[in-house]
Amino acid sequence: MLGRRQIREKVVESLYSYQQNPLKYDVLEKNMFSEIEKIYHLYIYQLNFLVALKDLAERQIEIGKNKYLKTENEINPNQKFINNQILKKIEENDERLDFTSKHQELKWDIYDDLLVKTFQRMTSGKRYQDFMKEEGYSFAEDQKFIGKLFLRYIAENEDFHDHLEEKEMSWADDFHISNSMIQKTIGYFREDEPSHTLIKMIKDDEDREFASNLLRQTLNHWEESEKKLETKLENWDMDRISLMDKIILIAAITEIDFFPLTPGRVIINEYIEISKVFSTDRSNIFINGILDKYTKEVNRN
Repeated sequence: MLGRRQIREKVVESLYSYQQNPLKYDVLEKNMFSEIEKIYHLYIYQLNFLVALKDLAERQIEIGKNKYLKTENEINPNQKFINNQILKKIEENDERLDFTSKHQELKWDIYDDLLVKTFQRMTSGKRYQDFMKEEGYSFAEDQKFIGKLFLRYIAENEDFHDHLEEKEMSWADDFHISNSMIQKTIGYFREDEPSHTLIKMIKDDEDREFASNLLRQTLNHWEESEKKLETKLENWDMDRISLMDKIILIAAITEIDFFPLTPGRVIINEYIEISKVFSTDRSNIFINGILDKYTKEVNRN
């Protein structure tokens, strides 16, 4: 599921979109939740990639078995990878299977160029080869291996990221969110427990309401918050602030003013992290300074 930080990210993205192309609130809110739902599609797409790597490995074994002249490895193939217990849990997951059956575009062709290249890189790598040499099966080792494999060949794979940009533009922006969800999913699996469900995008009605309220309140109090921001700009002109930094600051000021249950320091830290995703390298220092000053002035701890 999305944490509050990721929800804030989607609110900030929606506010940025609004500044580029103003829409009615209900349309803007609908678009925001639609973008959130797209992250789930990416999440399933990446899980399907892991399953496709397993399918490709099985296909390679079958090709070897059907050769007229076989090597010893083809007669007795190493099945440690295709029997990985984490891959099997992902493969057999009911929710993944059901969602993919309704969204065939999220399936991977076993002969897909990116899939094949990734498989070749993976199987020639030292980590994979060391794993295949280990005798016996351990759930903990299987889990550790798939976690590292995912990071190396999917999360940190620039070709994979480029592929996402071509397939669905918003996926490239949300790649870091989906990567975190995959890592959590791999970590959640337990050896003796079935895995029927996956991570939900919105945890509950409270989180959905938080997203809606933050978007609404920020828009409703935009001019008021903008004036508050302007008073905190020492030797700075509002026009010198980038649009993204301005949006982040106004959203943060809105949350400080209208969401009293969240500690001020938590709000500041959340928007500093958001600035690291969307803004320049030095933006987080600037944003921290402005918000720290503002929370002290309004006595918001």
